[in-house]
Amino acid sequence: MSQHKHTHQNLYSDSHHLSFDDPQRYAISNRCTWISVFVNIALTITQVAAGIFSHSQSLIADGVHSVSDLISDFLVLIASHHSKTPADDDHPYGHGRIETATSLVLGAILVLTGVGIMYGAAIKLESIGNLPPVTSLALWTAGIALLAKEGLFRYMLKIGEHLRSPMLIANAWHARSDAASSLVVAIGIAANMLGFVYADSVAAIVVGFMIVRMGFVFAWEAFQELIDAGLSFEEVASIRETLMDTQGVQNVHDLRTRKMAHRVLVDAHILVDPKISVSEGHSIAERARKRVIDHHESVNNVLVHVDTEDDAGYGEDLPVELLSREELLKSLVNLFDGLPKPEQVTFHYLNGKVEADVLIAYNALKTQSAITKANQLIQARLAVHPHFSKIRLSANLV
Repeated sequence: MSQHKHTHQNLYSDSHHLSFDDPQRYAISNRCTWISVFVNIALTITQVAAGIFSHSQSLIADGVHSVSDLISDFLVLIASHHSKTPADDDHPYGHGRIETATSLVLGAILVLTGVGIMYGAAIKLESIGNLPPVTSLALWTAGIALLAKEGLFRYMLKIGEHLRSPMLIANAWHARSDAASSLVVAIGIAANMLGFVYADSVAAIVVGFMIVRMGFVFAWEAFQELIDAGLSFEEVASIRETLMDTQGVQNVHDLRTRKMAHRVLVDAHILVDPKISVSEGHSIAERARKRVIDHHESVNNVLVHVDTEDDAGYGEDLPVELLSREELLKSLVNLFDGLPKPEQVTFHYLNGKVEADVLIAYNALKTQSAITKANQLIQARLAVHPHFSKIRLSANLV
């Protein structure tokens, strides 16, 4: 595994650290797809022409499959052009889902192409006795096509995995399905030349079935992404562990993931010490967010919600509707009736109640007796208060 990754770094050292929005990413993807276009144009012309002259139905079918590759390539070019468009007011998450939609279309094209090939071959089998013999030109052409398609597959897959583009990977496997079909075609042609006259048509049916199966796989994966299916259990567990390893994070819940083309978006609730400041809680959340992005290459963005107590399972509904700060400050006036006016108040919303840290002037309560009396009075009033559970007094030394 490490050697494989090292090879990628050597081949693409100039772009290994490209961001998803880097223009070079688009240029690399575009160049890869145009190479596929030229190869498929050459293969389509060669296979169809050779299939006609050599009387090979399976070779013509393979040429039609190359036409579907051409259509796929142009869809990839169109999608790649639009998906690089940055986020805007109408698409705040960017245009990456264009790649996903294109992958879905590629899958549908594969299914339709395969069904058409299978149907045509089945019709030919009904009049198998009238079919002319296949010549050796078909076998040579199938062999050349097999080598060309396998080479194209390996090149496109390497680029697709490096750029983490499901669209390019889908197109690469489309090329692999062509390579596999060319192998079946070569076997069918060879068997036909040995006297099994039905072998060429059977090979065409097998090729059609392979194409249909591959198309369903791509379409299903793209459909899962469009309905926001999450990452695998192992991937989610790894992200959870990264969050938990962040200093200051006490627990993690409501961890959700979804894909957007080559990106992964993560939402998570982290539990922190309820007595720390808002700014410290924000700092912990930012460190947790950065750790996930740094440790998980596919993750593009993380939305971290900071919790001061475990509210897992509540969803959007709070277990208790607590008063706002303004309302609590008004309620606090009654609790401090006859006592020095608070200079600063910090509220802690915990366990369905509110705790308050109250700072008063240093000379407001000058004796220990006055402090004790103030605490007793506040505690007595707290016993019947519907919102406050605890109040802590402290003096400003400045």
